[in-house]
Amino acid sequence: MPNIREIPTIATPADRHRLGYDLDDIVVVDTAESVKAVADDTRMAILNLLMERAATVTQLAAALDQPKGTIGYHVKVLEDAGLVAVVRTAKVRALTEKYYGRTGRTIVFASLPDGSDATFMLRQAMAEMVVPDDEPLPMFTVRRARIPAERAAEFAERAIALADEFVDQARGGDRMYGLVAGVYPTDLPVFVEEPS
Repeated sequence: MPNIREIPTIATPADRHRLGYDLDDIVVVDTAESVKAVADDTRMAILNLLMERAATVTQLAAALDQPKGTIGYHVKVLEDAGLVAVVRTAKVRALTEKYYGRTGRTIVFASLPDGSDATFMLRQAMAEMVVPDDEPLPMFTVRRARIPAERAAEFAERAIALADEFVDQARGGDRMYGLVAGVYPTDLPVFVEEPS
C-alpha cells in the first residue's frame, strides 16, 4: 500500500443512517487528478457539506453562496476524481435532480499534494478558523512527552477515535466546528540517559 498519511476510519451505521446511502470507509487520494481535486478550498467545502447529507448542485451553491455554474464545475471535478458520486435522483417537474454524496467517509492521502508538507491540514484549519466573541472556543492545548514510538502510535489511534466520535454527533446548531488532533515527532532536546 502507498505511504498513507492518515489512519483510516470506519463508516458507521450512524453515517449511513444520517446520509441515506452507503459509503466506503476510505477513499484514497493517489492520482494527480484526485490530489488536484482536494487542493481547492471550494471543493473541500463541498466535501465537508456532503459529509452532512447528499445535496444537489443548487443546494450546494446556496450553502456556499456561489453561482450554480461554478459549483457544478467543482462537483464535476470531484466526481471525475472519484470523490463524489450521484447517490440518488429525484424528479422535479420535467427535470431529474441529481443528489451527490461522498464516496468515502475518510479521505486518505497516499502522498502529500505537490508543494505541500505534512502541515497542510493545520494551515487549512488555521485559515478557516474564526474567533467569535460570544464563545469559549477556540481552545487548543499542546503537550510533549518522550515516549516510545509504539505508544505515540496508540495515541494517534485514540485521536482518530475522538475525531470519529466528533463527526458522528447529531447535526444541529448554526455553526460548523472543526477538530484538529494529531501526534507528531519533534526535534526538541531530551536528556541523555545516564548509566546507573
